[in-house]
Amino acid sequence: MDEFVCLTVLAEPGESEAAFKARLTAFWTHVLRTRPDDYERVYAEAKAFEPVGGRVTRQYMIGPDVADVLTRELAGQKMGFEPIDADDLYSKAEASSSEWFQIPHD
Repeated sequence: MDEFVCLTVLAEPGESEAAFKARLTAFWTHVLRTRPDDYERVYAEAKAFEPVGGRVTRQYMIGPDVADVLTRELAGQKMGFEPIDADDLYSKAEASSSEWFQIPHD
């Protein structure tokens, strides 16, 4: 059974949702081009941006085995993120609920 951890990426304080979305698109394009095998382990993206502590956030369900790689990539691209709780695992069913958009991998 596949299990996932939740990665929460943070906008800069005061950053608009549109600007954050553009930075996320650039980040994931970078990962797709430079680390395609790791990108394959990104299973789902939250359907909605969420405000947390006055900042916009976006959540992703990822394989625990790529958490370190993706957080290093985020830090390298100057993208903020919340620490990942490696003990808080989600099932494929939880990552497939109506709140999540599954990322197609061909």
